Amino acid sequence: MQTSSTILMVRPANFGFNPETAENNFYQKQDSRSQEEIRQLARAEFDGFVALLRDQGVRVVVIEDTDSPVKTDSVFPNNWFSTHPDGKLILYPMFSPNRRLERRKEIIERLMHLGFKVNEIIDLSFFEDSGQYMEGTGSMVMDHQAKVIYACYSQRTHPFPLDYVAKILGYSVVGFEASQEIDGVSSQIYHTNVMMHVGTDLAVVCLDSIPKASERRMVQESLTKSGKKLIPITAKQKFNFAGNMLEVSNDGGEKFTVMSQAALDALNVGQIQQIEKYTTIISPAIPTIEKLGGGSVRCMMAEIFLPKTQ
Repeated sequence: MQTSSTILMVRPANFGFNPETAENNFYQKQDSRSQEEIRQLARAEFDGFVALLRDQGVRVVVIEDTDSPVKTDSVFPNNWFSTHPDGKLILYPMFSPNRRLERRKEIIERLMHLGFKVNEIIDLSFFEDSGQYMEGTGSMVMDHQAKVIYACYSQRTHPFPLDYVAKILGYSVVGFEASQEIDGVSSQIYHTNVMMHVGTDLAVVCLDSIPKASERRMVQESLTKSGKKLIPITAKQKFNFAGNMLEVSNDGGEKFTVMSQAALDALNVGQIQQIEKYTTIISPAIPTIEKLGGGSVRCMMAEIFLPKTQ
């Protein structure tokens, strides 16, 4: 299965700007509004997003963040864990020390209480001791049907833990360098899901972000070989979070491509029509979360692929 009909999301208690992650996330921007106003806006954006998903029959498990310790980025749970149909739950090594607080055992216990079967917890946080990181489905964009992991290397995505996860799952890796130009300076793209998305039939990718022609061709050929309809996006569209999408489904088998309103507004008519040939678009407006957190809708959704207990 490429898509899940159950999504876990964490309702933020203390959302805000995180200077530790801003070190290499150039999408984050400071804000002059009060911390309390920012928190209220983030929670309102979160609630509106959840309502849109549920309106379409997508199951959403909402976890309330805890007030203490303060976790400014708890709204992005896809970075610290992933789940898999054989009952594996993987915990990932995180670049930012204050984000490691997001790994909460009570969230895993909540999934089990809801009837999801966790056969094995694989904790890769030990990689943090040697300064190696791999931030879940931010670092990896996974084609579950073809068993391929796409990943751009960065300060948050190191080759060794990436290969380790691939071996655990029995996937192959398509690894490459990706960069962007900001104020005339070239820098690494910190997460793969910023510049590409893979769904059941579609792949949205900013090929312009891959400077090496050989690697660009490798990504393109791999996606085409797996039968994906390729929708290229521009660097400008990427900066508006147009690469940060996720395909989800409901119990009726309907498929939805979730992207933010900013991402939808950045796409052209032809791109939107291509996506709508295969899926229905869900597009919540989350400007506060995008501006201060530097992440968009895909980062807010952790897919639950675990089997259910009988």
